[in-house]
Amino acid sequence: MPTLTFLEPDGKAHVVETPAGVSVMEAATRNMVPGIIGECGGCCTCATCHVYIDAAWYGRLDSADEMEQGMLEGAVEPGPLSRLCCQIKVTEELDGLVARIPAGQL
Repeated sequence: MPTLTFLEPDGKAHVVETPAGVSVMEAATRNMVPGIIGECGGCCTCATCHVYIDAAWYGRLDSADEMEQGMLEGAVEPGPLSRLCCQIKVTEELDGLVARIPAGQL
């Protein structure tokens, strides 16, 4: 089962195991990771699951589509490594993924 790490701005890590096929947002909300709300349930309409993907992992992901890019413009503190984690499906290849939670989202 893939393991994902969510890092709070102060460095506190939340390591979760999750089955492949769910979104990174679902993995976070099922494990009560602070700062990942997923208010829209994964429909890409709220940006409450915004994270910064660790640079080592960012290039391994499919690119954000136009809808996600538009939603990221309204996210808390967007940056070059920003993604909505509802749009990233967990696969075995993402075992070890690291996502950072924006300070303004906590």
